Amino acid sequence: MRIRFLNCIIFFALCLSAFGQNKIDLKADFDIENRQIKISQTIQYHNTTDDVLQTIYLNDWNNSYSTKKTPLAIRIADEYKNDFHLAKSEDRGFSVIASIKQNDEDLVYTQLKNQTDIIEVKLNEPLQPKASYTIHLEYLVKIPKAKFTKYGITDEGDVNLRYWYITPAVYDGEWHYFSNKDLNDLYIPKADVFLNINYPNGYAITSELNSNTPLQLDNKQQVTLEGKDRINNKLFLSKNSKFKTLQTDNFAIVSDINDEGLEIIDKVLITEKVTEFIFKNFGAYPHKKLLLTQIDNDYDPIYGLNFLPSFIQPYPNHFQYELKLLKVALHNYLENTLFINPRTEQWLIDGIQIYYLMNYVDEHYPDMKFLGTFADFWGVRSFHAADMKFNDKYVLAYLLMARTNRDQPLTMAKDSLLKFNKNIANKYKAGVGLKYLDDFVNKDVVEKSIQSFVKQHKLKSTSPRDLETYLKSNTDKNLDWFFEDYLNSRKKIDFKIRKVKKTEDSITLTIKNKSDTKMPVSLYSLYNDSVISKRWVENIKGSKTITIPRLEANKLVLNYENKIPEFNLRDNWKSLKGFFFNNKPLQFRVFQDVEDPYYNQVFFMPTFEFNNIYDGFTLGIKTYNKTVLRKLFNYKIEPRYAFKSKTITGSGAVFKTHYINDKNLFAVHYGIAGGYNSYAEDLFVRQITPSLQFQFRQNDDFRSNKKQLLTLRYVDIHRDKDVNNVLTSTTPNYSIFNIRYINSNDNLINYNKWYTDFQIGEKFSKISFNYEYRKLLESNRQINIRAFAGAFLKNNTDLESNYFNFALDRPTDYLFDYNYLGRSEASGIFSQQYIDAEGGFKSKLESPFANQWITTINASTTIWKYVLAYGDIGLVKNKFDSAKFVYDSGVRINLVTDYFEIYLPVYSNLGWEIGQPNYDQKIRFKFTADPQVLLGLFRRRWY
Repeated sequence: MRIRFLNCIIFFALCLSAFGQNKIDLKADFDIENRQIKISQTIQYHNTTDDVLQTIYLNDWNNSYSTKKTPLAIRIADEYKNDFHLAKSEDRGFSVIASIKQNDEDLVYTQLKNQTDIIEVKLNEPLQPKASYTIHLEYLVKIPKAKFTKYGITDEGDVNLRYWYITPAVYDGEWHYFSNKDLNDLYIPKADVFLNINYPNGYAITSELNSNTPLQLDNKQQVTLEGKDRINNKLFLSKNSKFKTLQTDNFAIVSDINDEGLEIIDKVLITEKVTEFIFKNFGAYPHKKLLLTQIDNDYDPIYGLNFLPSFIQPYPNHFQYELKLLKVALHNYLENTLFINPRTEQWLIDGIQIYYLMNYVDEHYPDMKFLGTFADFWGVRSFHAADMKFNDKYVLAYLLMARTNRDQPLTMAKDSLLKFNKNIANKYKAGVGLKYLDDFVNKDVVEKSIQSFVKQHKLKSTSPRDLETYLKSNTDKNLDWFFEDYLNSRKKIDFKIRKVKKTEDSITLTIKNKSDTKMPVSLYSLYNDSVISKRWVENIKGSKTITIPRLEANKLVLNYENKIPEFNLRDNWKSLKGFFFNNKPLQFRVFQDVEDPYYNQVFFMPTFEFNNIYDGFTLGIKTYNKTVLRKLFNYKIEPRYAFKSKTITGSGAVFKTHYINDKNLFAVHYGIAGGYNSYAEDLFVRQITPSLQFQFRQNDDFRSNKKQLLTLRYVDIHRDKDVNNVLTSTTPNYSIFNIRYINSNDNLINYNKWYTDFQIGEKFSKISFNYEYRKLLESNRQINIRAFAGAFLKNNTDLESNYFNFALDRPTDYLFDYNYLGRSEASGIFSQQYIDAEGGFKSKLESPFANQWITTINASTTIWKYVLAYGDIGLVKNKFDSAKFVYDSGVRINLVTDYFEIYLPVYSNLGWEIGQPNYDQKIRFKFTADPQVLLGLFRRRWY
């Protein structure tokens, strides 16, 4: 009787356990030739809350590929990648749902508006608290091409899948569902998964689930995959699988990560070393297999290594492979065991991952340099960058964003982060922050707390608040600054030693907190380069004065070991050797270096350029103070010798920047620039331009490309006079005050930009308006429209000179804003350079200038791929003449938009130009060779 009673209790407990567990049971038939998966699926979901649910939500992320207007499509376009928008419809994926049933009764379901990858389902019967629903789905999945997100079907016919079947959304008192944005952050409840897969012969299947031996059927294979407490389920079907399985004492590592050509024994030893490190810190992995893929590494590489060509190897092969393996293993281990909301709480996994990646290098490669073997090269080892340890790169990468006012809070949702912050800066700031916290608390409290946290929350839903509770329970120190200021704000960490008074026995100093934070700072007493003492100074509101023992210290330094990601280290030290020893010595370097806070660095860089045909090639030396990390005060002096004009030319500038946090007014720049160059054969121009600029962007949305720029400048020009050159016969020297306001929204699909410009000189004043619109249609046709209108408010200039007039096809550029290769040329190839400004015409018509007013419209549209048809119309009005109607048309070859384009005139006021003599002289080209301009192609994707 007792045995029967116990059996009943056990059976009842098992039923309760099964009843309370989420389950996914799925049968999938793969038709790879047609890129289709036919799926029959059952979902059982347990309501763990006290709420009654009338409606449930499901994630159908494969359907995020279905149109060019899904959040995924918009996200890809936001980062200036056009492969999705230009793709054929058959290359994209989608889902077709045949039915969703509960108890064999059809359920009403709809796709959310503007979120076609989220399904809203009305239940026939309300789901009671602590109860479960079971629904059955029949649907078809069309597999997308892998070129969009790396997941899908490759050109070789292999299939890489993630988020390929429908899953329940999380409800914990509120629904958590969001669209796929290629962030690999689907938030779903853990579930027991059972998959029955039918797939073609000739393919090998790889999964992180447990599998049986494939069963051979008539013309296909069948395999069963299953696993408990799963949230991730990647699946790979490969014709020639590169996945290798290495069995360790604890579990199996299944990986296709590029092994850098290592021998199998080396890979085994490295794998065991990595798994031993992970197990030592986090305990046993709860599943039998940990899947590590090259796609994982491509999404989150070891930055620095991945940008170098394969033939350049500053680090040993085993080190590169070891760190790649460790980084992916740490991420996947944590992602598969800590169930957090990855869209809003990703910093927790990122922080722990980077923290232990740094610990691993400190433990196993303490002497590894940031530059690797390059640090020992002659000419390189004198640089401060050669002194940096490998782990120093984490602070450096975060400060790249902080120094340009582009950093974002760690707790900000992942889809709101700039690409550089999402991929690099925020991950690094999170890991460095935990190291900072560990250094502050001391006694390995942070490390042990993280280890306990991971072990005790394994396979459980958790949040960063649970880690906060763990940390605070293990120390008496106040840690609110970390969770309030460091994680939740953009406040910079910046301290300064102000006043120092010394006696034989003590030192009294004042530490200034230059930002409104509660963060602590470490204070070191040094004798030469040896640390005598270290203490933490807390609660510095404004300034704080403390007295410490003198000991034998001859220097005081804040944040000496750079454990704190501090905004500016240059004012962190004071010498105790006398009144004049605080002046930093000058340090001269050839080529740019990483900032060394103990020196005033001056850099020299040889330059070899071709700026115009009059100076020809120039050889010079640029002297400047700009380091890898941007400074607020910058200067540059660049004398150059021009080989053709045989003259010393050059330029120089001094500028100061003020960044403003938490305001739409993003930055204020002011300074003065000057230059001396040729503007015609044996004629030179001297420019001096003081300016003030206000830069605006959306403070609540850094990903938005909406920007405004207000520039005020005074342009003073002094030109050599040439009586034979009509352009300079009247006013070779002049000064103009210029105000320009620019409003732009630069996007791949929709581009909008307009500006208004006001100029006032001694003999004239004028105003103009410019508007540009660019649209990339779903049919892959591009439409470009530009409108320009300008009028003189006053014009007392010489009517015989067109120098200050509005230009129809080629501005005279009296403000010297444009990169003309031959600005004074009236014939020849360099006179055919096209600048998209003022009238914007491509044909050279009989009324090329306007001394009263001008209005034009330029338009173009796609004919085929990069070939467009263009047309321009306008009115040109000169004094004592009636307005003239002008027009032209032709073909535009758009090789790189705004950077390299060719214009072939066809028909205009001049008639059929294409059949006229010397047609080759009518062809216009747009060409940009300025490296800074070309870098804009890269920057816009990341910033």
